[in-house]
Amino acid sequence: MPQDETGRKPDLSDLDSFAGVDELGTSGYEESDDHDPELDVRDTAFEAGGGSRGGIGGVGQLGDNLATGPVPDLTVPEDVELHELDDQGEQVEYGDPDGPEARRELMVVEAELNQRWPETKIEPSLTRIAALTQLLGEPNRGYPVLHVAGTNGKGSTARMIDALLTRMGLRVGRYTSPHLQLVTERIALDGRPISAARYAELWNDIAPYVSMVDGAAADGVAMSKFEILTGMAFAAFADAPVEAAVLEAGLGGAWDATNVADADVAVITPIGLDHVEYLGPDAVSAAREKAGIIKPGSVAVIGEQDPEVLKVLLERAVEVDAAVARAGSEFGVLEKEIAVGGQLLKLQGLGGVYDDIFLPLHGAHQAANAALALAAVEAFFGAGKDKQLVVEAVREAFAEVETPGRLERVRAAPTVLLDAAHNPHGARALATTVSEEFAFRRLVAVVGVMAEKDAHGILDALEPVVSDIVVTRNSSPRSMPLEELNELAISVFGEDRVVAETDLETAIETAIALVETNDDPEEPLAGGGVLVTGSVVTVGEARTLFGKEPA
Repeated sequence: MPQDETGRKPDLSDLDSFAGVDELGTSGYEESDDHDPELDVRDTAFEAGGGSRGGIGGVGQLGDNLATGPVPDLTVPEDVELHELDDQGEQVEYGDPDGPEARRELMVVEAELNQRWPETKIEPSLTRIAALTQLLGEPNRGYPVLHVAGTNGKGSTARMIDALLTRMGLRVGRYTSPHLQLVTERIALDGRPISAARYAELWNDIAPYVSMVDGAAADGVAMSKFEILTGMAFAAFADAPVEAAVLEAGLGGAWDATNVADADVAVITPIGLDHVEYLGPDAVSAAREKAGIIKPGSVAVIGEQDPEVLKVLLERAVEVDAAVARAGSEFGVLEKEIAVGGQLLKLQGLGGVYDDIFLPLHGAHQAANAALALAAVEAFFGAGKDKQLVVEAVREAFAEVETPGRLERVRAAPTVLLDAAHNPHGARALATTVSEEFAFRRLVAVVGVMAEKDAHGILDALEPVVSDIVVTRNSSPRSMPLEELNELAISVFGEDRVVAETDLETAIETAIALVETNDDPEEPLAGGGVLVTGSVVTVGEARTLFGKEPA
């Protein structure tokens, strides 16, 4: 193995009321007694002496409207009881919320949820998730929301937004998908995944309401796993309670379950081709779907886009009277310098220039994600001309950002990098970063791709920067058959540069052996690298092989 260096009874008499988000009632969640919405936490996010909120039209209103290491030993001693009762008969938990008992309960929940409609298939309707949130008391309306959609960079951007909001003093909930290793990664509070025990508890809390929605569905279609997970996230954030939620759309935008939330800020990362069976055959079709997260009166913060895609997004913003901030116009990357462990940035924000920003991530695409995240948080707080966020807080937030599985180094000698690029657009960004920021003597790629993905496009993007390639499969039944991927790799790389292995662990070991092979006695052994990529599942399983904890 590779080594590591509410309690009311709902009324279901009129299911027609579930047909649209606009017909939902008010929130059944009350604000926590220890949270005062009038606290000046927003103002502490700005530099002293700044100007008034504003800048781009409508942005200023938002600020005033805010109401790695090895796996530990988890063995439980035999004399420790996981559950006991206190003097009042209430259950007391003595077990580790991520310990063996909790993990077993999590596996039971996952086995049940995995029997449902898979999240890789979508049906264009918000009816079921809207029904569930109404039954739960509309937890999706209990906090302001920043909604992130796009093709690539969503997860990294969401994590950066989370870090910035947290550093500004807010309690933040983050919902992302898919996960790398453990499903609990999808729902994060205070920057950390919820525990296995909390995940199971959330499901047990909402399961009766899910059954009600399933039983009353006129079309007979039960809730999908993704819809249920989204409902669990909404409930977790309301229970915490959070002061802001960062939601990453799953597939698309308009019909994504996360879109029952009315976002204050809609964040659009670069849009390209992906999930063409649902989002359409071209980027413009995908843009129309993703533009659906831009809501009336919100702020749309738009990352770098092709002109035809930008046109679609701007048309949607005009249609719903949303303010707009665009990369390359209102914000962007002014300077980028490669640094040890990442890059040093100078960013143009909505409220001014932020310099000396160290980002511990590699690539121009991550610099662009940072500028996008910064602008989104500025819009959220109402930053504008001469009204900056506290620069030192911004620096601290970016310096602490972690994005597991995105050019993540998990071994030093030889260097082993993991990157979850799973479409040609992401693979091209990965290849560019590797060529510009790393100086490998020899780089061997380990690639496992899902059957529905453009594997040829991914391989073609990687070929110029990779010496050899080891193709393999991950454990998912959706993984591309090895024979098919091998044939594609040979067509791109040539037979002499391709090795096929039936499992990921062996594939990584083979790649390491190739890097350490030296047929030329005058060629140094140092400087070799292994790059594991092609799929989120492949990278997640590689993280586990290298003893990395879910994050």
